[in-house]
Amino acid sequence: MRRWVSMGAALAAVVVLIAAACSIVGPAPQSTPSLAGISKIQHVVIIMQENRSFDSYFGTFPGADGIPMQDGVPAVCVPDPAKHTCVRPYYDPADKNAGGPHSESNATADVDGGKMDGFIAQAEHAASNCAANDPACAGAKGTDVMGYHDGRDIPNYWTYAKDFTLQDHLFESDASWSLPSHLYMVSEWSAKCSIAGNPGSCVNAPQGPALPPDFGKKSATPKPPPDYAWTDLTYLLHRQNVSWGYYVFNGTEPDCQDDSAMTCTPVKQNATTPGIWNPLPYFDTVKQDGQLGNIQSLTNFYAAAKAGTLPSVSWIDPTAAVSEHPPALVSTGQAYVTGLVNAIMSGPDWSSTAIFLSWDDWGGFYDHVTPPVVDQNGYGLRVPGIVISPYAKKGYIDHQTLSHDAYVKFIEDDFLHGQRLDPATDGRPDPRPDVREDSTTLGNLVNDFDFSQKPLPPVILPNAATY
Repeated sequence: MRRWVSMGAALAAVVVLIAAACSIVGPAPQSTPSLAGISKIQHVVIIMQENRSFDSYFGTFPGADGIPMQDGVPAVCVPDPAKHTCVRPYYDPADKNAGGPHSESNATADVDGGKMDGFIAQAEHAASNCAANDPACAGAKGTDVMGYHDGRDIPNYWTYAKDFTLQDHLFESDASWSLPSHLYMVSEWSAKCSIAGNPGSCVNAPQGPALPPDFGKKSATPKPPPDYAWTDLTYLLHRQNVSWGYYVFNGTEPDCQDDSAMTCTPVKQNATTPGIWNPLPYFDTVKQDGQLGNIQSLTNFYAAAKAGTLPSVSWIDPTAAVSEHPPALVSTGQAYVTGLVNAIMSGPDWSSTAIFLSWDDWGGFYDHVTPPVVDQNGYGLRVPGIVISPYAKKGYIDHQTLSHDAYVKFIEDDFLHGQRLDPATDGRPDPRPDVREDSTTLGNLVNDFDFSQKPLPPVILPNAATY
């Protein structure tokens, strides 16, 4: 049974108490970098994959804050309650992974007050009481959450990290699962609204925002679709005549929507099917601004990349098979992402594009870095992040504290003259807890660019798939 209780406040309290007890000083405020040259980026493309922690993909990447090692051997060992032992991180070349549970309560348990030792226990519990692909379930039997990949398994991802910029302190915006993550990606909040069309009626909901009608068990009485009445980024983009596109891969959703099913019939998705990974059609602002047509098939993205007509801002939503969400194959996801990047690099817009590649949550996989607490909703656990652009710093590892909020902040600074999703200034008040883009903990993606450098050439990689 899904527990919709908020665990974020508990996580925040625990971390604060630990910090006080140990006299730990919180993260220093990030410096404000110069935005000079940011206008050279005329196209931002956000490629969001699914369910991988930083350590599970880049834990052994040279120079990164990866898995703690001593004499080449992992120096950490996470308790395995079922076997009354502990497990060290280990190389796992398996193309298909199981992962672990990844709801808000699981995030709290995995972090365990900063000990970062709950991963195996959560996976084992979920595997024995699992509804397949529920955010509170592992999605498959087994506990491979301590396994990690490296350049042998994901050579293209490691090449991007070597040739462009890798971020090793990027955290998911919220400590929860995919729907809240995708809501943060486009609106900087996860909420539930009691009055349709009234943003003032929305309340904080980091684990249980309003769900699509077909989420969970089928009912004889159809549920109405959710109404996301709070303000999203497209509202600001539309007001300032900034073009945007949200591209949906026609296929099936990357997860089950029935949280009690051991298996499920795949749920079809396309540009006209709102859902967990395509939430914008539920936003009042998108409908009122006449912007539903900006939610398009992924085939349109390939065409725009080839023609040099990419919008200023693009979000790309995967289908299940290419999402890297267990049990989807790692190799299939990498081939899909490589195809997207190759398409951009081969087109006229490459010279003015920044690609932000990341994964929406940690998927239950081990990570050793305790997430910072910025408010009751997050941050969540650490995920990989790569910046690919002609102006990205080559071979640079960014150690700033970042979250997916930094993508929104960069877009606002580049295209909106610094306008924020701020209920005090955006003309559409809602009671969100804070303005995430202005957090003093959050770094700035501008630091990942050198706008004075000779533009980097395209890096067209093999084993790509274009759909």
